[in-house]
Amino acid sequence: MDRMRADRLLSLLLLLQNRGRMTAPDLAAELEVSVRTVYRDVEALSASGVPVYADRGPAGGYRLLDGYRTRLTGLTGDEADSLFLAGMPGPAAELGLGADLTTAQLKLRAALPAELGERSRRIQERFHLDAPGWFRDAESVPHLAAAAEAVWELRVLRVHYRRWRGEVRRELCPLGLVLKGGIWYLVARVEDTVRSYRVSRIIAAEVLEEVFDRPAGFDLAAYWEESSRRLESSRFHGEAELLLSERGVQLLPMQFGAVGAEAVAAAGPPDDRGRRRAVLPVESLPVAVHDMLRLGTDAEVLGPPELRSAVTRAVAELARRYGAPKDDTPGAPPNHDTPSGAWRTVHDPQDTP
Repeated sequence: MDRMRADRLLSLLLLLQNRGRMTAPDLAAELEVSVRTVYRDVEALSASGVPVYADRGPAGGYRLLDGYRTRLTGLTGDEADSLFLAGMPGPAAELGLGADLTTAQLKLRAALPAELGERSRRIQERFHLDAPGWFRDAESVPHLAAAAEAVWELRVLRVHYRRWRGEVRRELCPLGLVLKGGIWYLVARVEDTVRSYRVSRIIAAEVLEEVFDRPAGFDLAAYWEESSRRLESSRFHGEAELLLSERGVQLLPMQFGAVGAEAVAAAGPPDDRGRRRAVLPVESLPVAVHDMLRLGTDAEVLGPPELRSAVTRAVAELARRYGAPKDDTPGAPPNHDTPSGAWRTVHDPQDTP
């Protein structure tokens, strides 16, 4: 019997042990095989002495003899490796560990006492982690498996990488992988510097035979925390003084996250028109202009003067490009009608996506 089928038979046995009676279609869906394959596997288990019984009727299915429990629950190396991704089936699958993670979880649950096993099942039913943000398609990471192999085997990774300023070819010493907001990053040493690379920007990758020594005492979590802190501290180069409408106050945390929430918390009291003054940290001038335009008419830039002037120029250019078309009839008002069906209904900013 090949290893793949042996693993599948064990998974089938553990499914019946953990969940009780299951139909052939349910088992086929869990094992990602055909119903006919399930029939053959059940026959193989029965022939090997496992007491599997079939109950007939609408509520029927396969089950184990009452009281029967297997102790064949030892984890393989790959299954043990996959456990750090428990609760994150998507990332596990991207790393090629999806099947190993499923089998490892089944084995662990089978080894637990009945009460703890049931508690584990309820937790898995009622809590789920979905790492990526809303309204963003998952990035294509065709070279993630190669990066993971290089990280695990301590082997040099030759990459063709796309940067903002152009493409480069480098040989990296991969130290770890980080999943941040649904985006994979490769942390690697280049000469004497440790840097982070966005895996989706790797155009080509080759795992070399050459091995390297991992730096003594390198802590991936500590490096990432420090790197994130440096990036955050260097991100903002100034502040924008804003006059916000009531809706603008609601939009600020949604558009800018924590810094937006902090700006709202420190905002001044409403004026006679309900508007509030707030100070928002901003990046470079071009980025800040783009950010201000995202707020539309719900924010007015009061300062600094260079940012207000830049936003004024951008708005004037938009007005020039999107000026209302002129009607041929003298004195006719501009036509601002929107063609029927051209736009979907826009949700209120407080609505849940």
